[in-house]
Amino acid sequence: MATLLIVHHTPSPNCQAMFEAVVSGATAPEIEDVRVVRRAALSATASDVLEADGYLLGTPANLGYMSGALKHFFDQIYYPCLDETRGRPFGCYLHGGNDVTGARRGIETITTGLGWRRAAEPVTVTGEPGKADIEACWELGATVAAGLMS
Repeated sequence: MATLLIVHHTPSPNCQAMFEAVVSGATAPEIEDVRVVRRAALSATASDVLEADGYLLGTPANLGYMSGALKHFFDQIYYPCLDETRGRPFGCYLHGGNDVTGARRGIETITTGLGWRRAAEPVTVTGEPGKADIEACWELGATVAAGLMS
């Protein structure tokens, strides 16, 4: 059975709504033989990353960058996972008050360095997530999880 690791920093109701939609998509009844593991960014470990077959990352954009919690996650896992996780698929979702450009760029830079493969376009939301945003998060979760099915 494949494992999808969702690493998230969810400090607000908007981030929570996006996270719940991603989880709902990843655990949809049509997704078979994929175990979904959820970890807060500050508690996710290199072992979690090494044991997973794919990743979903969620963060708010804070001061023009990803959250400190997600950056801390990357700092902790980067070198221990660098050679072992190359080529693994990932997706991400980001929420910001008015801009997520720097946060998206930061995630793209780090995942490129890790050699991870983008499995879906990032979902980026500014302001309160609307119905289409929540549906896009659901699709993101389902797409990345479905890509891990054997």
